[in-house]
Amino acid sequence: MAPLGRWLMILGALLMVLGALVVLFSRLGWPLGRLPGDLVYQRGNFTCVFPLATSLLLSLILTVLLNVLSRWLK
Repeated sequence: MAPLGRWLMILGALLMVLGALVVLFSRLGWPLGRLPGDLVYQRGNFTCVFPLATSLLLSLILTVLLNVLSRWLK
């Protein structure tokens, strides 16, 4: 059970850091979700947003972060 507890503590710490970064960037006006590659379709009072560039950026960042963490924890 010790390895599970360790993983849960690491995951909790990462979620706290991620939450703090989201709050900080939202106050600074960082355009997460409004990047140049994000698709927005508006017609009348209907809006459809597909954050393509944001999804790719977050995927890249999380892939690098998880690869570094998995090598560090071995």
